[in-house]
Amino acid sequence: MYNETSRLQKTFKILLGTGMVLAGIGHLSFQRQEFQAQVPQWIPLDKDFVVISSGIVEISLGLAVLFWKKQRIRSGIALAIFYVLIFPGNIAQYLNHTDAFGLNTDKARLTRLFFQPVLIFWALWSTGALNYLRKK
Repeated sequence: MYNETSRLQKTFKILLGTGMVLAGIGHLSFQRQEFQAQVPQWIPLDKDFVVISSGIVEISLGLAVLFWKKQRIRSGIALAIFYVLIFPGNIAQYLNHTDAFGLNTDKARLTRLFFQPVLIFWALWSTGALNYLRKK
């Protein structure tokens, strides 16, 4: 399951993995309250628990993408799935007009929604998972 990726893909994979680790650290510390603003009201769990749990998942996925070479493709697929799973939080932030992360207008929150597919593609492309899935 180990296909080669280009230097450009590797560079973008490093950027993505590093960003995930930093975002996860933010979940656990200095951005905790802002991440709580994205937890949809319909989730029947404590918001802080959701933020801490997702932060741990983000750090784990980021580290997997960065360092688990033999599972690079699976890590990319898992990260893409994670981006799909957290998308309702972004939608909730838009629908509830919740300010967080400098997104203090509906236009800014709506624009952000269009970047989720970019992240999904980025995770799949940079890890070689997109090419793997096409061949399969």
